[in-house]
Amino acid sequence: MDRRPLPRRRRPFFIAAVIISALLLLSTPQSASGSPSIPRKPNKSPSSVFSLFNLKQKSRFWSESVIRSDFDDLESPLTGATSFTNFTVAGNVANYLKLLPIESMYLPVPVNFIFVGFDGKGNQDFKLHPEELERWFSKIDHVFEHTRVPQIGETLTPFYKISVDKEARHDHQLPLVSHVNYNFSVHAIQMGEKVTSIFEKAVSVLARKDEVSGDGDVELWQVDVDMMDVLFSSLVGYLEIENAYNIFVLNPKRDSKRVKYGYRRGLSDSEVRFLKGNASAMQSRILESAGKVPEAVVALDKVKSKRPLYEKHPMAKFAWSVSEDTDTVEWYNACELALENVEKLSRGKETADIIENKFVQLLNGRHEDMKLLYNKALKSGDFNDLHAECLTDMWIGRERWAFIDLSAGPFSWGPAVGGEGVRTELSIPNVQKTIGAVSEITEDEAEDRLQDAIQEKFAVFGDKDHKAIDILLAEIDIYELFAFKHCKGRKVKLALCEELDERMSDLKNELQSFEGDEHDDTHKKKAVDALKRMENWNLFSDTQEEFQNYTVARDTFLSHLGATLWGSMRHIILPSVADGAFHHYDTISFQLFFITQEKVRHIKHLPVDLQALQHGLSSLLLPSQTPAFSQHMLPLSEDPALAMAFSVARRAAAVPLLLVNGTYRKTVCAYLDSSIVQYQLQRLNDQGSLKGKLAHSRSTLEVPIFWFIHGEPLLVDKHYQAKALSDMVIVVQSESSSWESHLQCNGQPLFWDLRRPIKAALATASEHLAGLLPLHLAYSHAHETAIEDWMWSVGCNPHSITSQGWTLSQFQSDTIGRSYIITTLEESIQIVNSAIHLLGMEHTTEKIFRLILSEERDLVNKYNYVVSLWRRISTTTGELRYSDAMRMLHTLEDASKQFADQVNATIANLHPIHCTKERRVDVEYNLSTAPAFLVVLGVLYLVLRPRRPKPKVN
Repeated sequence: MDRRPLPRRRRPFFIAAVIISALLLLSTPQSASGSPSIPRKPNKSPSSVFSLFNLKQKSRFWSESVIRSDFDDLESPLTGATSFTNFTVAGNVANYLKLLPIESMYLPVPVNFIFVGFDGKGNQDFKLHPEELERWFSKIDHVFEHTRVPQIGETLTPFYKISVDKEARHDHQLPLVSHVNYNFSVHAIQMGEKVTSIFEKAVSVLARKDEVSGDGDVELWQVDVDMMDVLFSSLVGYLEIENAYNIFVLNPKRDSKRVKYGYRRGLSDSEVRFLKGNASAMQSRILESAGKVPEAVVALDKVKSKRPLYEKHPMAKFAWSVSEDTDTVEWYNACELALENVEKLSRGKETADIIENKFVQLLNGRHEDMKLLYNKALKSGDFNDLHAECLTDMWIGRERWAFIDLSAGPFSWGPAVGGEGVRTELSIPNVQKTIGAVSEITEDEAEDRLQDAIQEKFAVFGDKDHKAIDILLAEIDIYELFAFKHCKGRKVKLALCEELDERMSDLKNELQSFEGDEHDDTHKKKAVDALKRMENWNLFSDTQEEFQNYTVARDTFLSHLGATLWGSMRHIILPSVADGAFHHYDTISFQLFFITQEKVRHIKHLPVDLQALQHGLSSLLLPSQTPAFSQHMLPLSEDPALAMAFSVARRAAAVPLLLVNGTYRKTVCAYLDSSIVQYQLQRLNDQGSLKGKLAHSRSTLEVPIFWFIHGEPLLVDKHYQAKALSDMVIVVQSESSSWESHLQCNGQPLFWDLRRPIKAALATASEHLAGLLPLHLAYSHAHETAIEDWMWSVGCNPHSITSQGWTLSQFQSDTIGRSYIITTLEESIQIVNSAIHLLGMEHTTEKIFRLILSEERDLVNKYNYVVSLWRRISTTTGELRYSDAMRMLHTLEDASKQFADQVNATIANLHPIHCTKERRVDVEYNLSTAPAFLVVLGVLYLVLRPRRPKPKVN
């Protein structure tokens, strides 16, 4: 047996070292010198460096003090001790450099509200005063944030209410309420009598019967909105106000022969029925004159003169100006002559002639959708696919103008049953029912109302014996109430009011007689109080009081009008966009995948108008962008994997419907589940089954559009023809030419042509590219989610429900450009704020003074360069020169990154100094320190205690 002790093993000292290091780190405070582990939130400053952009109290958009002075101006003959003192007093590097986080940035937005027929010559002789407008329009929010609508969850509930996930279960690339704010500068312009007369004549000349079969009194008229488009565009061009957003508010006089009228593009239902009933004859007539442009259109197109309304937009919170008749005399004369020619051409025309002229006008017009639809109907001789568009009293033009006609309508549209924010007949202010109801009362009606008031008041007295003073006070109450309602603010004084004025003098004398000693003290007090109340009355006199027309009716009307115009700013001028970051690309490549059930020999044989589709997709791009197209055919019969994906995504749902007439109906609807389609197509793309690969170039964006062509009616997510997803667009096309939708207009259901889903495809493609949303959706701060307001869902654009058109408005083109600009600005702000936050984490100590001093020039210059780019982009955007602003976006991205890189490099140079010069580690002792050391000693004893050697036994 060998009893020699074994050699002792090397003790695991490294275990103890690890434990000690860990405990020391636990006991070391976060504020110890060294690399920061958790960045602290910087103190929120009461005003950011961009607070001067806030125009709530200032009328200027910029101030030179926003940008810190050049570095040469910063250099001063301060001594080293003074500089070091300023450095240490600052507390951190960001404060020393005077760099604060950006809280908000403001973009100016010029808006013109143009009032026609409010000079006392329009409907009800209503006259607006600048004091009234300023009093009410100053209540409108002139500054509000750019907002984003969260991802829509369940598309539509059975009651057609859009559901948006309020909890935001996914991370947002950019905040829903943006750092970028809009500042409206409102310019109210009152047009003169001549402009009002032109619009009144245009409504009269361009109106056609809505029902062509009747011979009696016509109850409803339709005004040709395409011809009105020419009129509005000519006025905007004449006044040279294209570089602002123009909202026209019309108040033309009502024509007794045209009780109710509205605006429509295309033909009415009765005109379409006339075409169907006389298809052969009408086809021959239209074909003979198809190449000729109607003389009426030529006459209006000749209005080309110009006279600027102003040299530059006032760019103030509120400005008021009056356009005199002499300012518009040339435009008036040209339009007057053109409308007279149109009236001569249409005088004495039969129904067939009127419909023929309108059909030819549509064939030669500027709307591609109308050309496509009417050309196909004309060639085939089958007019069954034509449907009438909605009659409306408001319209969004192709350029930067829209209008509301307060004398037209009223009309309604929106979801058929249920839903929120539907347009009703009471949605817009009505001059006739507010101002007219108050001012237009005849002498006989006034006497009847006074007698009714007297009988009602004295009915409570009954047969009881009442004191004379009580009867006098009751009479005064009646006259006072009557005078406020029917005597004040009238242009033509009622004779009854003059009689009441005389009676009031008699009442004063009778009340004064109660001051004698023979009357009771109670009666005296009542008489004295009544006389005091009557002292300041001016109910019946002709004295012109300042702002005398501020009646309840006028205030009600103006508040309603202000709310309506605020809605125009929120829904068409600066609408909310979809949640996401949308960047500008030089080239947009549309990858069109047509998925059919059977193989098609050539792509030209597909039931899709490729030329119209490509033209529509190209219209979504800005002048600085270039479109590219590639088409791929994917037959399900030859691709089992794709056929399986289609079958998995195809589902059916029992959709309950409450029709416009109140009847209940349950329909079984076949649809594609967009989430399943997206998942399956992503899998196929990863496996290489799909042709085409998404480009990752910064200059090119490829947009995959999967176009499913199916025989039986098929939708997406139960109710839609197309859906925009994060990485693709899904479109479905089927054979039904008249599918009753869940929407209605003026009590009639709206029908969709499922064979031509181009309108839906363009709407979803614009949402995928730039975040454009339907016109009825907007973000609500009160609800913290999206709400619906269908009022402004008008115009012949892809996002309107009241028209079948898909021509993009300039409002929406500007929204696309702004979306790209704001995404870059937002990301730039985030980069700059993150860099400033890092500088705020570095405390100003003696050890880093020299290094910060050497880096100060570069940091300030790079920061100033970023701010100068913000300034230039804001100014250019305020002038609506979006193409020029987008040329600076790449420069801004590079400048922001260079500033952040400079900050990171400076901080990286600071930390080695901490490691080499800071030899001592400051440890903060607290109640946990002693137990921690006891634990360490215990572990060390267990690990390092000596052990008895075991004897070796052979």
